[in-house]
Amino acid sequence: MTSVKIINKSSNDLPNYGTYASAGMDLRANLEQPITLAPLQRTLIPTGLFIELPVGYEAQVRPRSGLAIKHGISVLNSPGTIDADYRGEICIILVNLSNDPFVIQHGERIAQMVVAKHESVVWEEVEVLNDTDRGEGGFGHTGK
Repeated sequence: MTSVKIINKSSNDLPNYGTYASAGMDLRANLEQPITLAPLQRTLIPTGLFIELPVGYEAQVRPRSGLAIKHGISVLNSPGTIDADYRGEICIILVNLSNDPFVIQHGERIAQMVVAKHESVVWEEVEVLNDTDRGEGGFGHTGK
């Protein structure tokens, strides 16, 4: 278990795991009034949350499957990345991919956040890469 510092400037509870084995925590909208998201419209939704991740960690912001299947609501830059040195408010870029307007209420669960370790790399420039069976095959090259 990793400790992460958080400031909550909203009236919502802190993000938490829905079940003991959940990878993501729900993020809630921090709104003074409801926002109507028209079809194909995108908007930035504040959460009122500010975090301090340890170096070597990131927070990934992902869509909620229930909002996606029931209402066509998704996170536009999915997954969004929150870096360890970011100290601003966590805001979510939502998009309405349905044909119907969708009203976002204060406190509504709008996205999920997964905190994960990551590695930093040092590039080693070379002239040739090792061969593999796959080679340059990509974008459906296996026919499946």
